[in-house]
Amino acid sequence: MPPPRDPLEHLLEYWRDAPPPAGPVGPEVWRRIAAAKTWKERPDWLVQLEAVFARPSFAFVFVTACVLLGLFLAEARLSRLQAEQNVEMARQYLRLIDPAFAETQPRGSPAAPRS
Repeated sequence: MPPPRDPLEHLLEYWRDAPPPAGPVGPEVWRRIAAAKTWKERPDWLVQLEAVFARPSFAFVFVTACVLLGLFLAEARLSRLQAEQNVEMARQYLRLIDPAFAETQPRGSPAAPRS
């Protein structure tokens, strides 16, 4: 009884019968390398931006920075509103304690009444 045939034998025989390449591939390879090098030297700015944001670490830092900037701007707005409320409360307190004192303050001072 003959030994069983190795399944790779058929594939190796098929590989030996493969036709040679159609022509020299060297010039095509060098042309592609030159094209890739030119593209890397002067890529479009959108391509560069996409490449930068493709990195997960940069994208995470960018989103975090945007969120922190938004929180800072919201806090600054609330702080400004709170300061205005405090000034108005101080004016009302002075008017409550001494109405004559509020009338003697120059315009623009925190104790001066609004017109």
